[in-house]
Formats: sequence, structure tokens, C-alpha cells
Amino acid sequence: MGPWPSESHYDPDLLREGDSRNVVDKYRYWSMEAIVADLDTHRHSFHVAIENWQHDLNIGSIVRTANAFLANTVHIVGRRRWNRRGAMVTDRYQHVLHHPTIEDLLAYAREHQLTIVAVDNVETSQPIESTPLPDNCIILFGQEGPGLSPEAIAAADQVIEITQFGSTRSLNASAAAAIVMHAWIREHADLAR
Repeated sequence: MGPWPSESHYDPDLLREGDSRNVVDKYRYWSMEAIVADLDTHRHSFHVAIENWQHDLNIGSIVRTANAFLANTVHIVGRRRWNRRGAMVTDRYQHVLHHPTIEDLLAYAREHQLTIVAVDNVETSQPIESTPLPDNCIILFGQEGPGLSPEAIAAADQVIEITQFGSTRSLNASAAAAIVMHAWIREHADLAR
């Protein structure tokens, strides 16, 4: 065996002790800071926001999916605390911001020229299957059960829903988030990257 790599993005402790993290091979033995810095060079232009009024367990799964699709930032609206177990430590590689209210999220969106796309099956929703998603946007999800608050629906520039064909009224929040993020990827991502 030859000498260990010496480039600055490698973590000497991981090289010595092994790297059991769930990262793609490219990032094996890299420091967490180096991984985040590299991800920052090619994050997508969509953001994800989740209302957190009831301490929803889906938030961690949504953060993990946002990392998988390389969302720019995840925004938690409402309660600051959320169950990180479902994120499977991907929140370490994902930018996560907190906004106390929907008004604060709306101010962030305006400041950064981001369209707010609410996802809920309400009367004013347009089907995602036939509605283009904006390139620079915040995709806003509600809580499991009650969905988005009336304030969130009112703040949105666009409201979409996932067309369903069965007997249940709604999808699991983390499943819906994965579907919508993937729809954005299909429409806007450079798959050659």
C-alpha cells in the first residue's frame, strides 16, 4: 500500500480509522467541511420549506431527500426544533435555516427573488403533471394531516398538487416532497453533470 493522500480535503482521522459514513465514493475520507464546500459549488436553485407547527416526524426524511436532490437550502418554518433522526445526518451537508413565521419565509423569498410554490391538495391547486415549476423557487410543504396553513397558501405564488387516483385523501408528507423535488429535477437539472 502506498502513502495516504495528502490533499487538504481529506480528513486524517478518517484515513486512519476508516470512513463508515453513508457518502458517495467521491467523498469517501473527505472532511465534512470539504464535502459541504464542494456541494456548494453545484447546488440546484430550488429550496425546500417545511411548516413545523406540530413537530412532524417527516421533516428529517424531507431534509434527507433535499440532500439527495442537492437542494440549495432547507427552511424550517415555525418551531425551531425538529426530529433529526430521519435525516440520517444529511443535515450536516445541507444548509438549514429557521424562520419563525411564514411572513419571515416570504421576506426571505422576496429578498432572494424566489417564487414560493405551495404543495397541497386544496381547491386552488394546479396539477403538478401539467404545471411548470419555476427554476428559482422555494417548494413549501405542510404538516402531515392538516397540510399547509392558510397563511402559507396565501403567501404562495403558485399552489400545486400531486394527482392521485386511489381512495386516500393525501400522500405521506415525505413521499409528496420526494415526488415534487424529483419533478423539479426532471424539469431543470443538468443530468449530464
